[in-house]
Amino acid sequence: MNLLELSQKRFSVRKFTAEQVSEEDLKYILEVTRMAPSAVNKQPWKFVVVKSSEARKQLQACYKREWFASAPLYIICMKAVEGCWVRSEDSKSHGDIDVAIATEHLCLAVAERGLGCCWVCNYDVAKIKEAFPRAGYEAVAIIPIGHIAPDCPMNEKKRKPLEEITETI
Repeated sequence: MNLLELSQKRFSVRKFTAEQVSEEDLKYILEVTRMAPSAVNKQPWKFVVVKSSEARKQLQACYKREWFASAPLYIICMKAVEGCWVRSEDSKSHGDIDVAIATEHLCLAVAERGLGCCWVCNYDVAKIKEAFPRAGYEAVAIIPIGHIAPDCPMNEKKRKPLEEITETI
């Protein structure tokens, strides 16, 4: 499968089976994530793997959706509060961008392994800080991961035409 086919295959999965993600798959996914590029190679990230039932319940309280609770595994994608590359001209920090690049590597690795995931950014920020405090880091996204349920609705990928989003000058 080439990258275009993989990108077309990946979709936001909102229903998982109870089957656990294998350690082999998890290690592969994390290694692909680790290989992501970042501005000035700062790698301003931390990825918290949430597997235990107690930690899963704490995380589920941060985003109360039935489909979200069906995931057997989560990864909280965090960025360093300090230590991100900052563009000198306008003081723009690239921490969120770097973590987003690594997180998409993660999502593509999940799809490549035949698993499903979904970006979750609309969580209770205060609850996640309280439940998963990591000194010097803040959550950017939560990625639920698991085996795709056979009856999982697959939303049609609606994408703007190439001509609408590109310009040649």
